[in-house]
Amino acid sequence: QVQLVESGGGLVQAGGSLRLSCAASGRTFVSYATAWFRQAPGKERECVAVISWRNNIYYTDSVKGRFTISRDNAKNTVYLQMNSLKPEDTAVYYCAAQRDSGRYYFDPLKYDYWGQGTQVTVSS
Repeated sequence: QVQLVESGGGLVQAGGSLRLSCAASGRTFVSYATAWFRQAPGKERECVAVISWRNNIYYTDSVKGRFTISRDNAKNTVYLQMNSLKPEDTAVYYCAAQRDSGRYYFDPLKYDYWGQGTQVTVSS
């Protein structure tokens, strides 16, 4: 019903920046929450940032002050601005969306729609 298309991943040196984009198409809905997850090799999928349909924003502690999640409703696009990147940020990054439940934002099982993933590699 909803398709998510990601872009913006790549290779960057430590201390650099990237901006990831996730554009939604299909039967999109207004009252959605969107999140960015990441998964490093051998690690569990981790929620990085969430923006609810009311624009409440949540970050995991390791990215606070460095990453910013935002959306452009007119373009049906959610962004993740990543600054001061560290090698430990290296992972496949996924965007995901759900009809906003009002809770459990960090649980990947609550998300109905997923992007294909984009690789972010941070070198030292």
